[in-house]
Amino acid sequence: MWTRRRFVGTTLATAGLGLAATRPAIGAETTREAPAGTHHHPATEASNPPYTPVLTPNGATLPWTMKDGVKEFHLVAEPVLREFAPGMSVKCWGYNGSTPGPTIEAVEGDRVRILVENRLPENTSIHWHGILLPNGMDGVSGLNQPPIRPGETFVYEFPLRQNGTQMYHPHADEMLQMAVGMMGLFVIHPRERREPAVDRDFAIMLHEWAIHPGTYRPDPAVMTDFNIFTFNGRVYPGTDTLVVRTGQRVRVRLGNLSMDSHPIHLHGFRFFVTGTDGGPIEPSAQMRETTVNVPVGSTRDFEFVADAPGDWILHCHKSHHTMNAMAHDVPNTLGANQKDVARKIRELLPGYMAMGESGMSEMQHMSQHTKGPENTLPMMAGVGPFGNIEMGGMFTILKVRDDITSFEDPGWYTNPPGTVAYPLRRGSTGRRTEGGHDHS
Repeated sequence: MWTRRRFVGTTLATAGLGLAATRPAIGAETTREAPAGTHHHPATEASNPPYTPVLTPNGATLPWTMKDGVKEFHLVAEPVLREFAPGMSVKCWGYNGSTPGPTIEAVEGDRVRILVENRLPENTSIHWHGILLPNGMDGVSGLNQPPIRPGETFVYEFPLRQNGTQMYHPHADEMLQMAVGMMGLFVIHPRERREPAVDRDFAIMLHEWAIHPGTYRPDPAVMTDFNIFTFNGRVYPGTDTLVVRTGQRVRVRLGNLSMDSHPIHLHGFRFFVTGTDGGPIEPSAQMRETTVNVPVGSTRDFEFVADAPGDWILHCHKSHHTMNAMAHDVPNTLGANQKDVARKIRELLPGYMAMGESGMSEMQHMSQHTKGPENTLPMMAGVGPFGNIEMGGMFTILKVRDDITSFEDPGWYTNPPGTVAYPLRRGSTGRRTEGGHDHS
């Protein structure tokens, strides 16, 4: 019988797994080669860096060059074509070929220089959201600096006086520029390694979009009626899974620059909320939760020990946010008898199917057999080991496995015998015995 591992509050070493056995696989995934010895990923700063490098699912970490003791980064603001999931690509704006832009990663006490080049058709600027810096580096166009005009490059330089999960985004025509994807995460690690140290550190930007069916561009005029909800610019089933080894300590960093708050819920675990965009939370003030609400313009960090193997979902708990291409202006047909009207419509449109009378799950089945509008995802997508996974949008899967040697997607979890819910046979007491049969 499966039992939950009791590793809460431990590191890998005290969990009996051994740091040395796990670090090579993690390092192989997170450390970049430095071309010509000039560009460096933060993981190469020392043989024993004071942090675990951040992983940005479906994204990347921005490389840097050390120049005269300053870490220099290059950001390019530009139009990008972003695939939200197979079958849907969106014409967005972002940084360095992606939305969200690459995660900037540095260490408290570093001095950073960030060169921002504007390849957009209009002015822009960049604000370092939540970062303590000189007023003239704050990035509000017209107030703290002139706008960055198309073709120009501006230089931002400041020391990092804090640690935590921060963000970056424009403060120029921000209603449009943020609506079409201009944002990214800025992670500042503490100078000294904190205990217990984390073994897997994931960074996820939350966003929402209004993309009308059959179109390719987000509509920045929409204020509340969004229909696409993303983790790092992707929707399920296009989101990367989060793979960890049983017993590892995991941190998840969440940033939100959308128009709504997002209550992010993790199945299978309790976690501690350990940080906000204001910085780390003192242990005595940390809250044990299973859901953390991420307000607009905020970040939240949470940590847990992955002591339960399985496939566990991480998702926004606003039900419309785990659907794709949601239409909110269709008539409510739940409980309506559409038999007669469907027959008449089929006379004009052969093959017409009336939907929604007994729920919406039938729409996923239809999407597998009927082509919808161009460049438009079905509301629900993805197939699991037991059938359709009737969710989309802000949804991904945490895959916890024993004894894995890499962090590639391991496939679906095989549940131990006797641990999967099953249908009750008519006349059965519900007691399951050897072989899966009720012998009462």
